[in-house]
Amino acid sequence: MTENSNNAALNPERAALAGLVTDAQTLARSKEYLDELEFLAETAGIVALKRFTQRLPHPDPRTFIGSGKAAEIKAWLQETETSLVIFDDELSPSQLRNLERDLECRILDRTALILEIFARRAKTAYAKTQVELAQYQYMLPRLTRMWSHLERQSGGAGFRMRGPGETQLETDRRIILVRIAKLKEHLKKIDRQMASQRGNRGGLARLALVGYTNVGKSTLMNLLSKSNVFAENKLFATLDTTVRKVVVENLPFLLSDTVGFIRKLPHQLVESFKSTLDEVREADLLLHVADISHPNFEEQIRVVADTLKEIGAGEKPVYLVFNKIDAYSFVEKDEDDLTPPTQINVSLDSLKDSWLAKSNSPCIFISAKERTNMTKLKDDIYKMVAEIDAGRYPFGNFIW
Repeated sequence: MTENSNNAALNPERAALAGLVTDAQTLARSKEYLDELEFLAETAGIVALKRFTQRLPHPDPRTFIGSGKAAEIKAWLQETETSLVIFDDELSPSQLRNLERDLECRILDRTALILEIFARRAKTAYAKTQVELAQYQYMLPRLTRMWSHLERQSGGAGFRMRGPGETQLETDRRIILVRIAKLKEHLKKIDRQMASQRGNRGGLARLALVGYTNVGKSTLMNLLSKSNVFAENKLFATLDTTVRKVVVENLPFLLSDTVGFIRKLPHQLVESFKSTLDEVREADLLLHVADISHPNFEEQIRVVADTLKEIGAGEKPVYLVFNKIDAYSFVEKDEDDLTPPTQINVSLDSLKDSWLAKSNSPCIFISAKERTNMTKLKDDIYKMVAEIDAGRYPFGNFIW
């Protein structure tokens, strides 16, 4: 560990979190999103000291939050000597500029925070190139705020001179555009190499693990492939796609572990990581891993499904793997409680029955950590791979 890493661990940066309760986002949903934002901050080595929420019909176009809430946050920052606020949404360049001026502190939005985490997690040259491209694409429209203190200068008699800020801005924009073009060209070369590698793998069936971040995909990968893929209880522990040859009984196939998805995954990252996700697009079957112990796992499933559509893999056959049944808990309702039941009031057995009845895709309930129901999972995978090898559409002739 480097000296800077040691300092960051001993003296982590402190921050406030800020989010909105809008017409489209309830208070409960806002709290859940801020919980996820705090987990993101923790993954980036930042300690969240306080949360600020405000109820608005929609974000303020100038500063995202209202002026009263901005004044409240500024007073707290000065009182606690904190110099960072993280917003649970992507801020426009003007919102970012106005907030930095009004709050007199450093501002991060959700997108910038995720990009920071990806930059720290990237290990291979390929992942680093993809993250760097995404960072430059995010930075390009926000360059003006870096030079706002250098204003245009005017000369006499109607003559107008360009100030140093404008000159520097144009120079930086050209440098970044050139860098983006070089990174894209470099990624194209790597993509061709990876496509050639995929073409040399023969006719083995291809399965890909997909899912929300931190649902246990890498742990499951290690169990199935008997490998040692890095797994950690942190967001985006895996960035690089890992492919392993797996043999269940006497049947070989290829299994890939990919980067996890998340709500509002930055568009820049989706674009730059599309080549990494070729393993998903070219898979014969997707093993969609979901964390059933998460209070809003159904929304996470929808986020993954939407992202799969965005990368062109929305029509792939899916086998839904509900993980972490060992962590599932529920609260039984009192007999005299007449309020509608929520997921927290549903037992695991009832949840299993409802999903088995309504799901359009076959599903299974496991615990990768405790190795619960792994034999059934391997048996199902064996039958599905056998169908793929036989040239039939997955699940077409299989009786579940």
